[in-house]
Amino acid sequence: MHRHTIKSLIFLLLITPTALNAQPPNPGYTIGTVATDIPAVMVHRMEPLTQYLAAQLGSPIQLRASPQISAAIEDFAKGITQIAYLTPVAYLEAYERFGAIAVALPLSEGKPTFRLAIVVRHDSPAKKITDLAGRSFAFGDEKSLFQRAALEAGGLKREQFSRIAYLKHFDNVAKAILNQDFDAGIIKESLVAHYAAQGLRIIHLSPPLPTYVIAVNSKFPAEKISLLRDALIRLDPINKDHRDILTALDPAYTGFVPATSRHFEAAQKLIAPYRK
Repeated sequence: MHRHTIKSLIFLLLITPTALNAQPPNPGYTIGTVATDIPAVMVHRMEPLTQYLAAQLGSPIQLRASPQISAAIEDFAKGITQIAYLTPVAYLEAYERFGAIAVALPLSEGKPTFRLAIVVRHDSPAKKITDLAGRSFAFGDEKSLFQRAALEAGGLKREQFSRIAYLKHFDNVAKAILNQDFDAGIIKESLVAHYAAQGLRIIHLSPPLPTYVIAVNSKFPAEKISLLRDALIRLDPINKDHRDILTALDPAYTGFVPATSRHFEAAQKLIAPYRK
């Protein structure tokens, strides 16, 4: 046998066991979200959870923060991101468009849902939403479909107010009403207790609505979905390391619960008129 051929065979025999046992590199996953804060702040908020989930899933995970909800949904639809931390409205769009799967919901102050409250000063004559026609009204986020839908479900459209404004934060809304800058506004129910003593009262409540959603796309491995869900549910605020992960994401978060279709029923019904 030719000397060169013998050397080639020996080389192949030496490398074959290694080649057979070699594992393909783990490409890992990307978790997508909307950059509700400036990018550096959003990374700071999400990084502890991202690192925790990477360790629990045994796969590297990187974070991708999109500037807009539409971009985050497109990344999710195209498989650029495989896991997503989304608003419930964004999740419902992803579910309807390409079968996204809700995995878990964060508990905010112990609950997987919240309610929006239409509030007025204690001395306001308004008893129900329709009494606010012709008056001024303050919203929080201009892009929030929940806020608009909660108001209009009560029987009044934005066009029927004398003046509206978007004050970004619910605390700003509450203070503006107390200062008589606006006749009424919308805030989270959980804030009402803080401002009730100062003179706010509720005239309307929305149905229970989910806060955020951890979801995966339809091609995400089933066994990894279980690992992801279990890892999220195991987060316990009594454990300091876990508490740091939760509060970095949101100071009000106290854990996660498995997501079910019933969590989204009220939200779907509330926003249905705006999604035709």
